[in-house]
Amino acid sequence: MLILITLFVLGFLLGLTGAGGAGVVIAVLTAAFGVPIHLALGTSLSAMTFTTLSGAVSHFREGNVRIRTGAAVGVFGAAGAFTGAKIAAMIPAADLHWFTGGMMLLSMALMYLRLYHPQSGPFAYVGTTELEGGSRFWLTAVPAGFVVGCLSGTFGIGATPFIQLVLLILFGLPLPVAIGTTMMVILPIAVFGGLGYLLEGNLNFTLFIQVVAGLMTGAYIGAKFTRRIPQKVLKVVMTIIPGIGALVLFLE
Repeated sequence: MLILITLFVLGFLLGLTGAGGAGVVIAVLTAAFGVPIHLALGTSLSAMTFTTLSGAVSHFREGNVRIRTGAAVGVFGAAGAFTGAKIAAMIPAADLHWFTGGMMLLSMALMYLRLYHPQSGPFAYVGTTELEGGSRFWLTAVPAGFVVGCLSGTFGIGATPFIQLVLLILFGLPLPVAIGTTMMVILPIAVFGGLGYLLEGNLNFTLFIQVVAGLMTGAYIGAKFTRRIPQKVLKVVMTIIPGIGALVLFLE
């Protein structure tokens, strides 16, 4: 019950700020509740299946999803995530704490560039020629999807900034479409990454249900208060959330 209440509060804060928070979920499970890092990674990644579903549907209705691109990157991302779960199982727990924390710091840096330097950083790129088909499309989708999926599967994070960069720079999608398509890409990554962790014995269904229930309920309520928070505060919180998760993992 304590885990459920804690994840509800965390979900409320994440819904309030619109941040992803997969890394913080991992940090909370390991540091506050003593959940082994591999089990925390599998639970967090699997939970993203449900926490990103509503966002993907919403973006699809707004016309912000490229089905072909999202499906192609997502399918090979799923293969990468499944492989990443196998890789994570071979990494000692102590080392995985540091590797996952490092990925969160990198995510924080990319989030900072996206929010505070959108005109000069890598997120400033808006494709003038969108990559829609042909051999180049598949030669790009296969390795790019596999790599971002493998990152997500190995470290249990959503890898949202990395996927967005791939869609912006390699596929030339406009930023709003890249954001929406990213949500579609994450879905198969979360499903097959979670399956990989399940087959390795690193997914507990009771814990999984508690995490999903707490996060989704809290996020739904928290989102209703987002407009009451100053934009400057939202940007700061969205930027530092991955850093907080990294710090907790480093100190745990």
